[in-house]
Amino acid sequence: RSRKIQIRNIPPHLQWEVLDGLLAQYGMVENVEQVNTDTETAVVNVTYATKEEAKVAVEKLSDQQFENYSFKLSYLPDEEVSSPAPPQRSRRGGRSSRELGTSPGGSWQPTQLHFPLRMLVPTQFVGAIIGKEGLTIKNLTKQTQSKVDIHRKENAGTAEKPITIHASPEGCSEACRMILHIMQKEADETKSAEEIPLKILAHNSLVGRLIGKEGRNLKKIEQDTGTKITISPLQDLTLYNPERTITVKGSTEACSKAEVEIMKKLREAYENDVVAVHQQANLIPGLNLNALGIFSTGLSMLPSTPGARGAAAAAPYHPFAVPEQEVVNLFIPTQAVGAIIGKKGQHIKQLARFAGASIKIAPAEGPDASERMVIITGPPEAQFKAQGRIFGKLKEENFFNPKEEVKLEAHIKVPSFAAGRVIGKGGKTVNELQNLTSAEVIVPRDQTPDENEEVVVKIIGHFFASQTAQRKIREIVQQVKQQEQK
Repeated sequence: RSRKIQIRNIPPHLQWEVLDGLLAQYGMVENVEQVNTDTETAVVNVTYATKEEAKVAVEKLSDQQFENYSFKLSYLPDEEVSSPAPPQRSRRGGRSSRELGTSPGGSWQPTQLHFPLRMLVPTQFVGAIIGKEGLTIKNLTKQTQSKVDIHRKENAGTAEKPITIHASPEGCSEACRMILHIMQKEADETKSAEEIPLKILAHNSLVGRLIGKEGRNLKKIEQDTGTKITISPLQDLTLYNPERTITVKGSTEACSKAEVEIMKKLREAYENDVVAVHQQANLIPGLNLNALGIFSTGLSMLPSTPGARGAAAAAPYHPFAVPEQEVVNLFIPTQAVGAIIGKKGQHIKQLARFAGASIKIAPAEGPDASERMVIITGPPEAQFKAQGRIFGKLKEENFFNPKEEVKLEAHIKVPSFAAGRVIGKGGKTVNELQNLTSAEVIVPRDQTPDENEEVVVKIIGHFFASQTAQRKIREIVQQVKQQEQK
């Protein structure tokens, strides 16, 4: 037996995070690499930390059904494990496109952290983009130093096909410009359409920040580039398709300019999330982000760098130590209470079980209260899971309008002797916290401490912002407590 196994017959559209979550159930995954094959389904080699974990995975996953495909598993010889892997293959890298398929004629390559451009193109233009014997696409990838995946088998029978472009930001923009030109030329020749809009696919979790407060960012891009930009409604999202379509109308050149600005904003939001996730992984020992299953965000895009898993694993983790219980009060719109509780309380019970936290909804403060307080009690990981699911549920059930990020207010209590440290000299620490996390952090100055000598800190922001702020504040309090003890 060996630590290394091969999984075959994986559905071509199974998302990375789903596969990661599955594999993580059976042990510590050290490496996943995709084997380039010419088959419709994907094949991956997985190395577990121990032979025992690999054995459990083989037993549990053999013949497991997914979308009418059943997994086929086998062991790979041990010597393959002991021979040192080339450094660039040792981690899976930022496999960013949503599915596991390989590109036509191209091998799957791990890449460094990057953010791909995803486009939707009318199916009738796919042939022109590929060109005779693939010459047009080969020429395009060579000129722009990019890797272009045309997902022809995805969305069979639909009027549009997704394209994923992996390259530097400049390479993505150049490839996009060339594709727009090819489509426009084809449309002119066949007289099939007058003006081809540019359609960019973006993960829903990033779109709010692209739009900006009251739509300011989008308006500015429209003004600067002379384009008209619309975004598909939230109702079109599904669990399997967390992307929204950003449609840009204008001349080919105008659309190309808009692409540069749109991608700049999306990249910025994505990079901030990556930083936040890595902080979470480092702050909570043993936290397996992929297995949490709470992200509607494109966390499948996250590279499994040693920083993420390695740092989490390196922290001293004491399974027998009782993790510290934390209490967070999260405020949700009153009309969302029913959705969180669910029929006969089913949803809130499932949520509490999934997160390993106690979740209670406080009575309304008055008949006209616009918000209700959800009291969440549990260790850091449970907080992360419970709050993540609540944010996700509010988005799913459309309690926020399509152009808004879900931003909620959370209250945590800190010892009154530590409140000054959270604020910092002249408000320095609290300002730094706000800049780092992009959450609003308020420490009301004239509070009377409660019976436990604690005061409330208010945090307002989207999920990652709120989480990072909560962790940072707890960190400051820990440091103050340790100094007090000394």
